[in-house]
Amino acid sequence: MKIEFHPEAFQEYEATISFYEGRQAGLGTRFFATVEAALDSILESSDRWPFLEADVRRRLVRVFPYAVLYTVEPKAIVVVAIMHCHQAPGYWRSRVAS
Repeated sequence: MKIEFHPEAFQEYEATISFYEGRQAGLGTRFFATVEAALDSILESSDRWPFLEADVRRRLVRVFPYAVLYTVEPKAIVVVAIMHCHQAPGYWRSRVAS
């Protein structure tokens, strides 16, 4: 199985890395490494993490107030959002096929 990103999820991932790197040198790299570790754990056991709603699962990211929201499709795990846990929950819903 492989990981694929919804285009908007990838854009927000890159933007968040840049944001943290702009706040403090190396912090963007730490965010990247932490999210990558979360993605690795999803690959290892995609059904381990709880459903947020419908077919969307949520894997919280350590240290940072973010979560990886994803669906499990037949050929890939699709990341629909790298969501800040304290801002506008649900903005990502339009990215999920009904």
